[in-house]
Amino acid sequence: MADDLTGGADDTAGPPTPLEALQRALAAEHAAVWVLAFLGARVPATDSSALADRLADAFEEHRASRDELTALVARAGAEPVASATDYELPDPASSPEQLRGAARTVEERVARTWAETVGATSGDDRRRAIAGLRASAVRALGFGAAPSDLPGLS
Repeated sequence: MADDLTGGADDTAGPPTPLEALQRALAAEHAAVWVLAFLGARVPATDSSALADRLADAFEEHRASRDELTALVARAGAEPVASATDYELPDPASSPEQLRGAARTVEERVARTWAETVGATSGDDRRRAIAGLRASAVRALGFGAAPSDLPGLS
């Protein structure tokens, strides 16, 4: 999956405005919802339900975050960025370890986008961004990521 598919920063454009950062976070949440649904559907029937449950929980949390961001951007008077029609998917993604690795990558990329949003926002928007960063970092740990002092930045 390419970084831009999860709303990653465009290094050539300079620092984003608060609204641009929120739109990038929304794009990242759209991608996470789409990709995690795909991954969840690929969990082998012979696998324990723990992976399926973890993917389903991550999907639901990203969907809630996406919906919250959509409303936030609309309240700010902007048109919320739409979901892409498709996303680059991990290949192969069939074994439990490959599915965990792909989900970990999604969470790490979403965390990076939220870290950018933390730096571009203030007040309630920054608190929301910190919560998004924390949630993605914790989910990444659940999918096997190594702990980091600065999730989303390392």
